[in-house]
Amino acid sequence: MSRRPNTNFLRRFFTSPLFLVCTLVVSFLFLFAFARNYVEDYNIRNEITSLKQEVKALETKKIESLSILEYVMSDNFVEEKARKELNLKKPGENLVVIKNSLENENLEVDEAVEEKGLSKPVKWWYYFTHKSLPDKLR
Repeated sequence: MSRRPNTNFLRRFFTSPLFLVCTLVVSFLFLFAFARNYVEDYNIRNEITSLKQEVKALETKKIESLSILEYVMSDNFVEEKARKELNLKKPGENLVVIKNSLENENLEVDEAVEEKGLSKPVKWWYYFTHKSLPDKLR
């Protein structure tokens, strides 16, 4: 007989609205924790993939930088810079400078045309035909 009142109490407790409310509150707490952890996991996975892509990009940039460094430290680069910027030559080489007379002539013609104040069609005519100006314009 002592069991009957206990089972009756448990049956009443599990069927009561209080038990239902407590169960719903605990369920919502578990669901909220699960959802929060799921979102954190999703964000971490996205961050990992973006970091992997960044690592790949940095590796390619490193390889490019190393190849540029290797070229800069080579003798070809030093020779090229010496020839272009310092106007140096190798022993035994001869240097020949060729002046472009057409460029100088065109510059002189353009300056003369600007001084005389010729019209634009005449200026274009002399420019396209590469003819020299008449003596009266010189």
